[in-house]
Amino acid sequence: MHRSRLAFALATCALFCANVALHSQTKSATPEAALNANFARDPAQPIDQPYIDAMHKYTTDPAFTSPLVDYLPASKTVPTPAKLLGDVAGAPDMLPYAEDVYKYFRMLESSSPRVKVFTIGHTEEGREMIAAAIADPEILSKYKENNARLAQLADPRTINLDDAKARPLIDASFPVYYITGTIHSPETGAPTALMELAYRLAVDNAPYIKYIRSHMIVLITPVVEVDGRDRMVDIYRWHKAHPNQDWPRLLYWGHYVAHDNNRDAMGMTLALTRNVLDTYIDWHAQVLHDLHESVPFLYDNTVGDGPYNAWVDPLLADEWAELGWNNVAQMQSLGMPGVFTHGDFDTWSPGYLMFLAGMHNGISRLYETFGNGGADTEKRILTPEEYSRTWYRQNPPYPVVTWSQRDNNNYEESALLTTISYFSRNTHHFLENYYRKSKRSVEKPTLEGPYAYVIPADAASANREVELLKTLKRQHVELQVLSEPATCSLPPEKRGDKLKQETFPAGSVIVRMDQPYSRVADALLDRQFWAPDDPQKHPYDDTGWSFTQLFNVRTVRLVDSKILSSKMTPLDDLSTITGKLSGSGSVLAIANTGQTTLLTLAYKLKGATIQVADKPFDADSHHYPAGSLLITNASDAPDAKLADILRSLALDAAHLTSAPSVPTHPVTAPRIAFMHTWIATQTEGWWRYAFDTAGVPFSYISTQTVAKEADLRSKYDVIVFAPVGRSSTLDILNGTPTWNNAMPWQKSDITPNLPMLDSTDDIRPGLGYDGLAHLKSFVEQGGLLITSEDTAQFAIDTGLALGVSVAPHDDARVVGTVLNSTFVAKDNPIAFGYGANVPVMSASGLVFNVSNTTSRASGRLLMDPYAERPTGRGTVDDSDEVPGRKIAEPEPLVKQQPWEPKKLDEEQTRNNPRVIPAQLRPDVILRFTDAKTLLLSGLLDKPSSIAEHAIVVDAHLGQGNVLLFGNNPIYRGETIGTYALVFNAILNYQHLAHEPATADKH
Repeated sequence: MHRSRLAFALATCALFCANVALHSQTKSATPEAALNANFARDPAQPIDQPYIDAMHKYTTDPAFTSPLVDYLPASKTVPTPAKLLGDVAGAPDMLPYAEDVYKYFRMLESSSPRVKVFTIGHTEEGREMIAAAIADPEILSKYKENNARLAQLADPRTINLDDAKARPLIDASFPVYYITGTIHSPETGAPTALMELAYRLAVDNAPYIKYIRSHMIVLITPVVEVDGRDRMVDIYRWHKAHPNQDWPRLLYWGHYVAHDNNRDAMGMTLALTRNVLDTYIDWHAQVLHDLHESVPFLYDNTVGDGPYNAWVDPLLADEWAELGWNNVAQMQSLGMPGVFTHGDFDTWSPGYLMFLAGMHNGISRLYETFGNGGADTEKRILTPEEYSRTWYRQNPPYPVVTWSQRDNNNYEESALLTTISYFSRNTHHFLENYYRKSKRSVEKPTLEGPYAYVIPADAASANREVELLKTLKRQHVELQVLSEPATCSLPPEKRGDKLKQETFPAGSVIVRMDQPYSRVADALLDRQFWAPDDPQKHPYDDTGWSFTQLFNVRTVRLVDSKILSSKMTPLDDLSTITGKLSGSGSVLAIANTGQTTLLTLAYKLKGATIQVADKPFDADSHHYPAGSLLITNASDAPDAKLADILRSLALDAAHLTSAPSVPTHPVTAPRIAFMHTWIATQTEGWWRYAFDTAGVPFSYISTQTVAKEADLRSKYDVIVFAPVGRSSTLDILNGTPTWNNAMPWQKSDITPNLPMLDSTDDIRPGLGYDGLAHLKSFVEQGGLLITSEDTAQFAIDTGLALGVSVAPHDDARVVGTVLNSTFVAKDNPIAFGYGANVPVMSASGLVFNVSNTTSRASGRLLMDPYAERPTGRGTVDDSDEVPGRKIAEPEPLVKQQPWEPKKLDEEQTRNNPRVIPAQLRPDVILRFTDAKTLLLSGLLDKPSSIAEHAIVVDAHLGQGNVLLFGNNPIYRGETIGTYALVFNAILNYQHLAHEPATADKH
């Protein structure tokens, strides 16, 4: 396999190097000279010698620059970056805030007709995001006309898929190459590199740059994660003000998440993702090129490694190869070491920001350039893996290097200029491919299938369906709704099965595949399968993500063409799907069907009386599952206001003529606290996003706060301790070692952007044993502690979850996989609103064992080594009979299921202080299904050690509960189907005990 890849790579390199040589302005005998001539500057244009001298001073090795960036043209009217920065781009000891970067781009705009700056949106905290367009004035002055032409290529339906009409559009259009920088805030070099790149593109009269300007539009968003950039600059300023001291890590990047902001291209939850995609779509760009910093010296992961995403057009894979290998060939010819492509980054998941282009008929690209996490010049010692010579990296990085931010900028600018130059010389080719990919997306039903996805009208899943449809709309996917029933053949469940037919009712949502962005819809709604024996042994991210499953919404993939001829109309207003108020009477009933917003009503209707039905019931010809809400005394919400609330929460409700005869329990609006560590805040950020989006209020406290607060129960009913992310129990308890200086996270003159949600004068102390005691007391007094993944492990390790242990599961191979689970305690309030099964996202296959005794070792005390009976005479159902004595019948052996505790007999409970009292024994709420039905999407190998094991357990401590999730039920805005497990637990926190708790004095 690798030999064939190598042959292809070498052939491709040869082809593209030859192509580059064709563009040379002069002939030469050596590739280096040919490329230098190709990128020769205009000898008649003045240069800025002081700026050049500073660039050379800050470049640590002559090999770390190129003829493209080792000079800077001078201009009498257009300011260089030094005008704003006070030094050259990439200078040491200096990071500009996003606002300063924007000021410079607007200085370019005001001084050059070749630059226009646009506001493309704002962050969650209100900071501006921009895009700067650079091209000849003749192109920019008519960018709207160009955009109109590109729009027709992007949607070939507008020209009836007619190639003859497409040709003049291609000939007349200028492609758009969109570059984005600094989505990852500690990767600090891109803003200054892009400032200088913009200057070069606007000012330089080198023939190749003039050709770029006259043949394409370069679009630049210099800072994607603006909130995080400003906080990173704060941290760096603190570092420079406190030399020789440890400086705090960047604990908060964006308002919600950190590194995972580059995993949001599927869920589209974050403002930055939506703003970048909207900009890409509005400009009808052909490329989205995202700049990162982690790999020496420059890794162009455009080519990547297998497996490739199964839903991309093969044309895109060819473009990846073309651009990636060409880019590396040109950089190698410039003599810059450590530049490579391919690597072992699999191109499977479409969750990365760059993949917005790949899923919308463009070209997704990404650079990883070496960086120091700031502007310090540092000695860097590489690992053997980083400097090894492999078939795809024949000129590897140096093992030891002194690296500066100027080196970083040189590499980024050189690589970008060479690849943009190549793109400008082949604009017709890439525009034609853009049109062909768009056309093939529209032709998808007849070329490859399917014809459509259908979401059958179903009131029970309507709330989650709306969330799914919101995501598709943010992806610019067109939605239709059936005007009348449609009958279609269903694909067989197994090969050889006969076709079945189903009639989909009016109101069912249709996602047609004959639309320009059918591929992203197909990728999100389809199932994924990663073969256990795939040559790629190290998946870079999740291997499964089927939104059909994760949103727990039935969606049917249709290969029957009849669906496209069914009567349907565009679905523009999602509020028409749900949010209806019907009936008359004083009792308001809302069925619990696993919605994400039921809990919110407790806060929206504070003066009302809310009862939760303990059993299912029927009323006024409607069926209501257990967990349904019965609301009275909502005098503060007349029907008009109530209708608005229901519509905003995507909930249907009905007035009942009389209260149903069903057992209920009262609920009120719980007081919720989110407890975070000062180790990491990313994963809990996804939980905060979910709560904020649902409209569920909470207090935000740290483990340090808990260590100081002895009486947590007087303030809170529920404490959510979301996953920290690969932390250990000792990490949570001890925090960061305190043997050096304090590291504050608080507002000051040099750190004005740091506080955000919480602050501390020293991030190092952890929860400590006082904090642990306070948590234990909180639960014992009737509080609910919710944990997940590593925080569930913490609860187990510290004795907060009696009778629960982590089951050995290392032999199972699970990498971000969607797995099937089934409810064990169907009557438990946590399970309210669910059917028999629910798909869950599992990061690594974490599962639990439960026991009726306090745990030691693996927690499987008293486990009988015999599954059924000991060796002896007879069959499996017989008892052994010992010769020479009377028959003595043993106690019957009760088979223990993997999710069950060992049942205790009289012998095992006699004088055994480790036996947990019945009312405190853990309840298994949810378990994995058997091995045969366990995999839904992604990678699963050797599942026997996790099959049928518990994944959600409610442990009891005193009068309260500790809820443990082996999965992450609130993950990346993608696991909408399991949100209700958390919200059910919170709403019913006083009713999770085996016996009713005493009246809540709070």
